[in-house]
Amino acid sequence: MSRIGNRQIEVPENVTVTISADNFATVKGPKGELSRQLDQEITINQEGNVITLTRPSDSKDHRSIHGTTRSVLNNMVVGVSTGFERTLELIGVGYRAQMQGKKLVLNVGYSHPVEFTPEEGVEVEVPANTKIIVRGYNKEHVGALASNIRQVRPPEPYKGKGIRYEGEIVRRKEGKTGK
Repeated sequence: MSRIGNRQIEVPENVTVTISADNFATVKGPKGELSRQLDQEITINQEGNVITLTRPSDSKDHRSIHGTTRSVLNNMVVGVSTGFERTLELIGVGYRAQMQGKKLVLNVGYSHPVEFTPEEGVEVEVPANTKIIVRGYNKEHVGALASNIRQVRPPEPYKGKGIRYEGEIVRRKEGKTGK
């Protein structure tokens, strides 16, 4: 029994959800608009501002997509109403980030700066030289951009230098010992 799939989705007043007969969902809100084709075997019922999802049987395939479909639809509703945010920290001597127009420029110990241009619906903010905030209404795009930024210089286990998510714990290793 899917505990996540059985939960109801509460739709805020400033968000409109339209679900067609073939489970094509369109969600509009103050932050933007998202649309996506959801699995057609899951039944989506919308009554007022509450959405419930039911599966046709308890087969393994239906159980596996029940919770996923509910999470995807819920993330769409949350994204267009409040949005998502991922914070990254730069740890290391001389590591810094800055904005040049809409581009994010990272200096993280390479011979060249690394540049990122965020796509539509995702914005990047650098409140301090060592902090990057990625915001947007599409959870997938925010997470993908944050992951791509982190992959430029992932945290290493000996000194802890690199780009990490805020609150991420990097397991440290002991270095070489002398004789």
